[in-house]
Amino acid sequence: MTLSFWRYSHLALAVFSAAFLFLASVTGTILAVDAIQEKIPPHRVENFDDITLGQTLPVLRKIYPEITEVSIDHNQFVNLQAIDNDGNDVNAYINPLTGKIIGTPVKKSDFINWVTGLHRSLFLHETGRFIIGINSFLLVLISISGFALVINRQRGLRNFFSKIIKEYFAQYYHVLLGRLALIPILIIALSGTYLSMERFHLFENKNENQTETPPTTAAKKTFDLKNTSLAEVTKIEFPFSDDPEDYYIFELKDRKIEVNQYSNEIISEELFPATQLLSDLSLDLHTGRANGIWAFILGLASLNILFFIYSGFAMTLKRRASRIKNKFKAEESKYILLVGSENGSSLRFANAILKQITDNGEKAHLAQLNNYSLYPKAEHLLIFTSTYGLGDPPSNAGKFVNLLEKFTQQQSIHYSVIGFGSKSYPDFCGYAKEVDTLLATKNWANRFLALHTVNDKSAEEFVNWVKLWSAQTGIALSTTPSVYNHIPKGLQQLMVLDKTAISATEKTFLLTLRAGIRSKFTSGDLLAIYPANDNRERLYSIGKKEGNIQLAVKLHPEGLGSEFLYNLKPGDTIKAQIINNHAFHFPKKTSQVALISNGTGIAPFLGMIAQNRKKVPIHLYSGFRQKTDITANYEKFASEMIQKQYLSHFHIAYSREENHHYVMDLIQMDADFFADLLKNDGIIMICGALAMQFDVEEILDTICIFKNNTTLSAYKAKGQILTDCY
Repeated sequence: MTLSFWRYSHLALAVFSAAFLFLASVTGTILAVDAIQEKIPPHRVENFDDITLGQTLPVLRKIYPEITEVSIDHNQFVNLQAIDNDGNDVNAYINPLTGKIIGTPVKKSDFINWVTGLHRSLFLHETGRFIIGINSFLLVLISISGFALVINRQRGLRNFFSKIIKEYFAQYYHVLLGRLALIPILIIALSGTYLSMERFHLFENKNENQTETPPTTAAKKTFDLKNTSLAEVTKIEFPFSDDPEDYYIFELKDRKIEVNQYSNEIISEELFPATQLLSDLSLDLHTGRANGIWAFILGLASLNILFFIYSGFAMTLKRRASRIKNKFKAEESKYILLVGSENGSSLRFANAILKQITDNGEKAHLAQLNNYSLYPKAEHLLIFTSTYGLGDPPSNAGKFVNLLEKFTQQQSIHYSVIGFGSKSYPDFCGYAKEVDTLLATKNWANRFLALHTVNDKSAEEFVNWVKLWSAQTGIALSTTPSVYNHIPKGLQQLMVLDKTAISATEKTFLLTLRAGIRSKFTSGDLLAIYPANDNRERLYSIGKKEGNIQLAVKLHPEGLGSEFLYNLKPGDTIKAQIINNHAFHFPKKTSQVALISNGTGIAPFLGMIAQNRKKVPIHLYSGFRQKTDITANYEKFASEMIQKQYLSHFHIAYSREENHHYVMDLIQMDADFFADLLKNDGIIMICGALAMQFDVEEILDTICIFKNNTTLSAYKAKGQILTDCY
C-alpha cells in the first residue's frame, strides 16, 4: 500500500506539472549556461578575498576626483561609476588595487532577458510567478516521492547507492540519475519555491523592526576599513562633497552602514531582516550566479529533469502496454492467472499464456495479485510474479498476503508459482518464494508444480516451465522461446564481413560480423536476431574475434535463423541485439578452466581462448561427427594458441570416424583431471546441445561422487559449473 501511494503520487505530480517543468528545465539550462559564461571574462582580480577597503578606497579617491558608486556583483567584478580627470563619465570594471579599467559592463542580450522572463513568470506577470511557484513546490514533492521510491526499491537508506539492475534503458537511468541528481534538484525546487513565496511577501513580518544605531556620544563605534574585506561588500555610495555631513554608505552582506568620511565613525547601522538574507541565499542557490561549478551542476540537474520527464513517461507507457484483456470473468473461469509486475514484463509472459489457454477453448481470467478474490469454478491457479527491489512485492501485489488470509477458496485448487527476477540481486525471486510458501500452508491449495524461477526475463527458462505445465495439463502451449519474446527497440546494425563455405557433413559454417564502434560485448554473450522481422527471436553464442562477432551456425532444414544467416553475403547488414550473458563470461579469477562443447557450441570458446592474455590454463574438449575443413581450422587455431600459451590442451572427439568416440568419452578418460580441477576450485564451462549437457553432467556427477565424495550439484552451487546450452 505504501509503495502504491508513493508511486501514484509521484506519477500524478509529474503528469500535472510536466509541461511547466519542461519549460522551466529548458530555460533553466540556458540560464545556467549564461551564468557560467558570465564568469569567463577576466574581470575578477586574483586574491580578491584578501583585498580590504583600506587598500582600495584611498587609491580610487586619488585616481578619480569624483566617485558616485562602487558595486561588487555576484561574480566579484568591481564596477566603478565616477568622473575621471578629463571630465569623462566612467562606468567600468576596475582592478580595485590599482583603479585600472579592465572591462566594460555588458547588458544582458534580448534573448537572455526573454528566457529569464519566461522562466520566472511565463510572461503572465504575477499570475505566472504564482504558477511557477506552485510547480516548484510540486517539484519538491516529486523529489521526495522519488526518494521514497528509491529507498523502497533498495530496501532502506543503507542500500541507497547499491547496484541497480538494468532491466531496460529508461528504468535504469531514471533510477541511476535520480539518485545522483536528487540533492541539486531538491535545492532548485526549494529555493524556487521560497523565491516565489517571498515575491508575494508571505514571509514579511510587519513587527520586525530594523535595528538602527543612532549617533550618540556615549556609544561611538568606528568602521574598521583596514580589516574589512572587499568581498563582504556589495555596494559603496561615496559622499557627494567634502562636507562632514555627507557620509559613506556601505552595503554589506547582512547590513547597511553610514560612515563618517573623516573619522570612520558609524553614524547608523541597519541590519537586514533574515528573510532578505535567506532570499539572497536562495537566489544564489537557484541561479548558480555566485559559483561557476554550482551553475554547471544546476545545468546538468535541469537536463536531468528533462530526461526524467521522458523516462518516467516511457516507464508508464511500458507498464500500460501490457494491460490485462479478459474474455471471461473470474467467477466463471477454470484457470485463474494472477500477476505481480512492476514494469510489465511478468504481465507480458502471463498474457501470452492466457491467450493460448483461451485459444484452446478453456475459460481463463487474468488479474493482478492485489485483486485476488474467491474463484468458485477455478481448478488451476497460476501466479506470475516479479520481486521489487530487494525481496519486496511489486506495487500491484502488496495486498495479496492479506487477501489470501481473507478469502478461503471453497474447493481444492492446483497452484503453480513462476518467479521472475535477476540473480544479480541477493533476494532472487524472494517474493515468489514467499508466495509459494504461503500457498503451501492453505488446505485448499495443492502444489501442481514446484516453484519455477526465471532469471533476467529469459524466454528460454520460462519455456522450461511451459513444457512441464503443458505436459501435466494436456493443454498444448508453445515451447518456442520467441513466442514469449518481443523485438526490442534500438537494434544495432551489423555488417557481414566473412562467411565460410558450409561443411557437407556437419552442415556448419562460420559467420563474422562487424559491430558498431560503441558496441560492448565479449565471448559468451548472445546475439539476438529477428529473421522474420517479427517477435520470433533466435539467439546465438558470440565468440569475439579481433573485435568482431564470430558465430558458428549449423544449417537446419527450414531453420528460421540458420537459413537467414546462411543466405547472407559479405557486405550485407542485419539488425540485431547483443545481450549481455554475464553468467557465461570467462571467469576473472580461477586456477584453471575446462571448456566442453559440441558442434557450434565451440564458437564462444574460440573467442575466450583468443582473449586469454593472462594465460590461465585452459583445456578444451570438443566433439564433432567427422573431420571437415572447419574442424581442421579449429585444430590449426588450437595449435597456434598452445604456442602462445593461451591454451594448454585441445582434446577432440569424432563420433563417425575410425576409432570413433564422443566428448563424454574424453571426459571419462580424464576423470582424475576433472576431479582435481573441481576440488581445487577450477571452473567447467559447457556450451552446445542440451542433450550433450545432460550427458556430460551425468558423467561429471559420477566422477565427483567416486573421486571427491561430492555431488556435482555442490559444485554448481559454488558457481563452478557454467552452462549455455540449447
